[in-house]
Amino acid sequence: MPLIMMTGFPSSGKSTRAAELKQLFEERLLRPENQHRRHTVHIISDTTLGVPHTAYARASEEKNARSALLSAVERLVTREHIVIADTPNYIKGLRYQLYCTAREMSTTHCVVYCALPVDAARQINQSRGSDGYADNVFDELAMRYEEPNSATRWDSPLFTIIQNDPNDTLPFDSIWDAIVERRAPPPNFATAVKPAEETNYQFELDRATQDVITAILDSQKSGVPTSYVVVPNSSEKVNMPGRNLTLSELRRLRMQFSKLNRQAPLQVGQIAESFVNYLNINL
Repeated sequence: MPLIMMTGFPSSGKSTRAAELKQLFEERLLRPENQHRRHTVHIISDTTLGVPHTAYARASEEKNARSALLSAVERLVTREHIVIADTPNYIKGLRYQLYCTAREMSTTHCVVYCALPVDAARQINQSRGSDGYADNVFDELAMRYEEPNSATRWDSPLFTIIQNDPNDTLPFDSIWDAIVERRAPPPNFATAVKPAEETNYQFELDRATQDVITAILDSQKSGVPTSYVVVPNSSEKVNMPGRNLTLSELRRLRMQFSKLNRQAPLQVGQIAESFVNYLNINL
C-alpha cells in the first residue's frame, strides 16, 4: 500500500500533519463500504526509530539514521500497510530512494510538503527548548533543505500545505484518491511497454554512472582529499567524505544504484545527477 513522505523544514509541523493523516486514514478505512478495511496505517519517525536530533550533527550518525529509515520502510511497505514517513526527508536524494522502494513494491507514493518560512520554523524550534534541534543543527538542516519539485517523479504527486495559513487544510480526499484509489504501475512499466528501448537505456545507465566514477577517481590522482568533485552531466557535486574513495567501494555503490534504476527507469538526462545524489547519501 502507499508510501507518504512528509517533508519540510525542521519544526514546520510535519509530525502534527502526519498524526492528522493517520487519524483520517483510520477513520476512512473503518467505513463499512470501504474495500480497503483490512489495511493498517503506520508512522515511521525519528522517535519510533530511536534517532535523536543530535544525530543530524554528525555525518556518520545521519547516515545511520537514513539507513534505519530505509530499512523500516522496506519492511513495512506491503499491500496491507499505509506507511507515513515522518522524518526530515529534506534532500531529494533520500526522497528518490524512498520512491524507488515504493516502485519496487508496486505501490503508489506521494509527498506532503509542510511549507513554512524558515524564520517561523526557527522560532517554533527555539520555543521547544531541549526538545528541539540545537540552533546549529537547525541552521544546517535548513540550509541544506531541497524543496520538492512536482516535475520530478519522486516528488509527485505533491501536496503542499501552507502551514502559517489557518485556512489551508490537509487535502485528505485528494491524497486518498491519488494513492489509494489509483493503481500503481508495475516496477518495470517503462521498459515493459517499450522493450526496444531497454538495451539503449542500460547502455546510457552504465555510461553515465561510469563517467561519474571516472571523474571521482581522476580527482583523487593527486592523493590530496577534496571536499567535492564536479562530474559530467550533473549540476550537483559529489560531496567527498574527507578521504579518497576506493574503486571497489564506488563499484559497489554503482551496482546498487543500477539495480534500483533498472526497476524504476530514469530519464537519460537525469541519470548522472541522480547517481550523484545517491552517492551523497551513501558515502
